[in-house]
Amino acid sequence: MSQGIVSVWEGNRERSHWFALAYLLLAVPCMGFLPNFWSRMLTLSWDSHTHQYITEQAILNVTRETLMGINKYQHNHAEEQTGLGRGFWRAVGEVVKSNAAMDFLSSTRSDPVYHFDSERVDSAMVMLRQFWSQILLSVRAKEYQSARRSLGQLFHSLQDFYSHSNWVEMGHRDIYLHLLQPEEPALPVANDDTPTCMECFSATCRDNLLPRLTHREQPSPLLTTGYFSTHPPKPEGKCSHGGILDSSRHGGAKGGINKDSTSPLFSPHHYLHVEAARMATEATLTVLRDLRDTVGHTRFLRLFSVKQPPALVFVMDTTGSMFEEITAARLRALSIIQTRTNTRRQPGTFLLVPFHDPGVGPVYETDDPDQFMHYMENLMALGGGDEPEMCLSAVQLALTHSPPMSEIFVFTDASPKDAHLFSAVKALTLEKQCKVNFLLTEDPSHKKVGGARRRRRKRSREPLSPDRFSLYSSLSSVSGGLTIFTTNHDIHGVSAIVEDNISADKVTLLHVESDSDLMSSHSFRVDSAVKTVTLHLTGNLIDCNLINPSGRSQSLLSEKSPLAAMERFDGLYRVSLHSPVQLGQWSLQARADGHLTFNIIGDSKVDFLYYFANVANETHPGLARVEGSPIAGVSTFLVLAVMGLAPNEDASFSHVTLLGANGESLQQVWLNSSSPSSSSYTGEELVGLVDSVPRVPFCVRLSGQDRRGNKLERVSTEMIQPTHVQIQVLSLPHLVPGHSTMVHFDVLNHGPARLFNLTAADDSGYLHQRRPHSFPVAQSGSIRDQVDLITPATAEAGATVTLTLTVRALDSPDSNYAVAYLTVVPPDPDMSPPSCSTMRVERSCPPQLSCTNSSWSVSLAVSDRGRSGLASLQLHQGEGILTLLRSPTPPGRLGEDQSSPNLHQADRDRTTLGSQRVRSTDHYQPTLEKGDPPMNVSEWKVGLSQPLWVRYMSNCCSPRAELLVWDRAGNMRRCHLTFGQQRAQRDWSAKTSGTVKTTPTSCILVLLGLLWIPLL
Repeated sequence: MSQGIVSVWEGNRERSHWFALAYLLLAVPCMGFLPNFWSRMLTLSWDSHTHQYITEQAILNVTRETLMGINKYQHNHAEEQTGLGRGFWRAVGEVVKSNAAMDFLSSTRSDPVYHFDSERVDSAMVMLRQFWSQILLSVRAKEYQSARRSLGQLFHSLQDFYSHSNWVEMGHRDIYLHLLQPEEPALPVANDDTPTCMECFSATCRDNLLPRLTHREQPSPLLTTGYFSTHPPKPEGKCSHGGILDSSRHGGAKGGINKDSTSPLFSPHHYLHVEAARMATEATLTVLRDLRDTVGHTRFLRLFSVKQPPALVFVMDTTGSMFEEITAARLRALSIIQTRTNTRRQPGTFLLVPFHDPGVGPVYETDDPDQFMHYMENLMALGGGDEPEMCLSAVQLALTHSPPMSEIFVFTDASPKDAHLFSAVKALTLEKQCKVNFLLTEDPSHKKVGGARRRRRKRSREPLSPDRFSLYSSLSSVSGGLTIFTTNHDIHGVSAIVEDNISADKVTLLHVESDSDLMSSHSFRVDSAVKTVTLHLTGNLIDCNLINPSGRSQSLLSEKSPLAAMERFDGLYRVSLHSPVQLGQWSLQARADGHLTFNIIGDSKVDFLYYFANVANETHPGLARVEGSPIAGVSTFLVLAVMGLAPNEDASFSHVTLLGANGESLQQVWLNSSSPSSSSYTGEELVGLVDSVPRVPFCVRLSGQDRRGNKLERVSTEMIQPTHVQIQVLSLPHLVPGHSTMVHFDVLNHGPARLFNLTAADDSGYLHQRRPHSFPVAQSGSIRDQVDLITPATAEAGATVTLTLTVRALDSPDSNYAVAYLTVVPPDPDMSPPSCSTMRVERSCPPQLSCTNSSWSVSLAVSDRGRSGLASLQLHQGEGILTLLRSPTPPGRLGEDQSSPNLHQADRDRTTLGSQRVRSTDHYQPTLEKGDPPMNVSEWKVGLSQPLWVRYMSNCCSPRAELLVWDRAGNMRRCHLTFGQQRAQRDWSAKTSGTVKTTPTSCILVLLGLLWIPLL
């Protein structure tokens, strides 16, 4: 995923090759295109196209198309890629992760339906269409994480079809549209008793498919896919998946047909791998373009967090003592909105979650800054009066609704009443990589400071613990945020950290904590990609010195100017380095009375993402991401992706350093490239082997240098929590209104025999039982369990329920988590796309005349084949005009406008249909041209069974057009129009070998057509 030319130290490449060879001796079968970059190394097929590569390239290409279509100008690809933002690459990573997980999850890796194996083509197509329906539901509900997960699953199965079937061997050059579009022509699948392959006794199998399965010109060509392993057993004469790791290849017919890689050891049809990958790529591109056209450009870009602006997220205590805090938050939000209007620093999402006791919420979420300020203005400080409050419940809501990698700011002066939610909130924080910052206007020890601190609440009759805010401090520490104890007098100044942190290009240069009474010294590095630098220090400083790369120093507490300007508030020191900031290594020496936190941030596009992974040793070779926290004391892989480097910027990244909570170095991890050459391509990742995961919390610092030899450093501030227990969700079922659902999971103990406590939480209240329960797990053992959710009948389709599972040892700090996103789907979704039937064609395009002086037209009957009803139309291609008619065109009317060849008159009237602005003819018939937004036609006609009549007219210089039709369920149909169309165009849905049944709507269209033809 890196931009520019990224090279890495290659010293460990030879060792990696030996590791790959050793692994191959122990590996077990693989299916589908190889999952990710590591798979190419394990199979020694560096030039193979993987699921990861195909998916990343397709998303990047369609994103570029979409941006160019919106902006109406061409960008340099490298510049576009640099500016897509960290959020984009994280979103792409989520799709890739979901794609690869199909090869790693126990519930999907051996199921032939998910991989188009064992001739389970019909079941796999049903599943693909279900994935498509779920994606549309999630996008329309703005549940983008759920949509990305479903999209990754769809891509995996769709891509596998071209590798596992005989579609390529049949000589097809185009993709199989019927997989996702039931109205397109279908090929029959070979019956169970129909032989499909001949014997093959070599690694490379050529011409081992029977003739009927290789030539589409055959009278009745058949589709087949290879059988894999022993489940289900392969009938005699059927094709195998093939390769040295497929046990089914020994049964008749021997050999195989898979095109997963370029290696003959793993893919008998390796010589067709490139062509299969090309078709899989084209199919992936088609899905993305259809998705963009269906949901619109704006939602499509939001799905992938393209150039994602920052989110402004406030969690506000609204009890009676919070007047000053609410005012400070309101003024800070207003300042951000006013100073950043029409800039890329303007927040794109605004989120407000109020809370008190016992109420929490509602969640106020908007994209409109004026609407957000309206919410803020309506906040009132009322009620309350005693500790504690429902703060963690509000933070949980904020995390659920916030985009990943958001900064959350909590304003309160009360401790949490809902401490039982801490584990769930911590899990969500780590899973979404959000930072939580607490601005507390309360002294935990109730000591007055200079008489300025007042008692904010009526005292509880019971004494309050001085460590009652410790959960807040723990949560901010884990997430890389800050906990600031301040006063009402200083709360407005302290809230400046909101403006400092709300930036799309903010990176962390240093984040450490210290509890030492001695002078502590820490360094951070400023490189040429960093524009501004701000230091936040929380605590009570006694002494603090700043030293620049030239050795010049400044006492921040007593001196002014030379290096930096400092603002001092109760609980916070805010330091801004003077511009231009000197490049090189800076040092900060400080001593404090009590706990001290250093947080140093800068503005830069150069940043990185990372994850931990283990070599999968089940059915698919590759690196499987570690869910939750890594296991302490064992080896694991660390995978990083760098983004934001300027075009043609050479940089080398040599290693990462694992840093403890106090900034101490715990371990260095040397990096290798995921590509055999140093040249970068989209999706390249850097890989390092962690010999032994530290047993204490740590963060990751990436180190490298630019082409001028200047060092580069970036820090990921979330604290990884190593553990000796894992929790793995085995499947992600869908939620159906009015039904119960079971989610199964395993708990794996990597320590001695002991008792564990499991806690489950969800954000919708669907869990059947929420109380924690305990269970024993043997040494190095595991246990399988489940939680039950009951979805109410009133649940809205497309909604996402966030389920958080946390497991904790009762005799040690060991804990871990899993977060699952479950989508609510209708019990019987409408997956039938609309239909188009050509009812009349008039053409006058003689070759001897100029195309500008002649025209052609076609009339269509458009209807919905499902239960949803038509929703909208759009003219996607073509230079003519599409007109909506209230009834079939009377005789003599169809071609009367042909005397006016200029079809784009400037004086055409305009009218409004629904919320869309459309063109109109003299008879007030709405019209569409290319470039117009989709037209809402849901109220244009009465009754689901009645067709919508449309007419398209164009001059002969534009002989083709494409009409997009959507129903209310989001199903889309592409209607291709040409002046050479037949008068009674055949409906492809009737040619699908019985796959799609004739509907009453189809019969009505036929009858109407028969009644109309005599009038022509």
